[in-house]
Amino acid sequence: MILSELKLHNFRNYEDLSVDFSPGVNVLIGENAQGKTNLLEAVYVLALTRSHRTANDRELIKWQAHEAALTGRVEKQGGSVPLELIFSSKGKKAKVNHLEQARLSQYVGQLNVILFAPEDLYLVKGAPALRRHFMDQEFGQMSNKYLYNSGQFRTILKQRNQYLKQLQFKQQHDRVLLQVLSDQLAAYGAEIIVARAAFLKKLEKWAQTIHETVAQHKEELTFHYVTQVKLDEPSSVEAVYQQLLDLYLNNETKEIEQGSTQYGPQRDDLRFLINQKNVQTYGSQGQQRTTALSVKLAEIDLMREQTGEYPILLLDDVLSELDDARQTHLLTAIQNKVQTFLTTTSLSGIAQQLIQTPTIFNISHGTLTKEEPQ
Repeated sequence: MILSELKLHNFRNYEDLSVDFSPGVNVLIGENAQGKTNLLEAVYVLALTRSHRTANDRELIKWQAHEAALTGRVEKQGGSVPLELIFSSKGKKAKVNHLEQARLSQYVGQLNVILFAPEDLYLVKGAPALRRHFMDQEFGQMSNKYLYNSGQFRTILKQRNQYLKQLQFKQQHDRVLLQVLSDQLAAYGAEIIVARAAFLKKLEKWAQTIHETVAQHKEELTFHYVTQVKLDEPSSVEAVYQQLLDLYLNNETKEIEQGSTQYGPQRDDLRFLINQKNVQTYGSQGQQRTTALSVKLAEIDLMREQTGEYPILLLDDVLSELDDARQTHLLTAIQNKVQTFLTTTSLSGIAQQLIQTPTIFNISHGTLTKEEPQ
């Protein structure tokens, strides 16, 4: 999968931009606040219809403009696919092959990206919400069904939490609506949990091989999916649904008192173990970073396995956070494999000999200048 061209209109600090990219490594060089991360964000937004930096779409529109437009052309094995996104005060429109999509879930997956930024190094030691976001973000790109179920789950969870708060102030509880919402939440929650377990098992397989190489065969990396239900091998959606529903029905009074839903995939977590020890608790900073790197690189192979296409890799100033050994492994792993966009303030300190024939763009005040090959 290759993003061959990108056009931006009133996106962040770009008024009008049209650029063609290399299928290999595209290096975006510029000082801070010049627009290199904005350009990387544009690729991410074009893929997922939302930003990784803000939940407010209005921030994506250039100051004093009324709408922003992003268009791109994706080259796949099956041919060329034009994509378009328009953000305005009325919301957002997504088009594939110039046809507007009724749901954003029908659009997501046309362009697959993996973002690796400095904050991703906190995937291991950060809060559980980071790891849940990681699972939903990555698995949603690989499966429209997962993306749809996650959206439905979030909507019903919000409704159920609102209703639980209402019941706190009622003397007599009419629990018929609560039971309806519990049934719906259990159904979508079961789909999510079973899908996560299956995806994580596959991701673990790829990550183990990568981690073994980086750690020079001295460590074994394993995953442990932490959930409130019992998972069998293989996991049954019906069995998980029944367990979740029982948890909701048996704990109605407790949840009403607390005014929120206490059970379900929104409470799950993912633990990383090295030689059966929790990396988050007992791992060194080096082990934590190696684990994060292994997981991110494993996503590339898993996405290829699931979709038939390699994704695009976005490296947002992450090389400066890695030591020479991890830099070398990362750059070697992606060489001639995936189209890569790499932002940096300078090429110094980067193992340039490992980046074969990079295409370099200098960015200043929202203007791109392509360096001619020497």
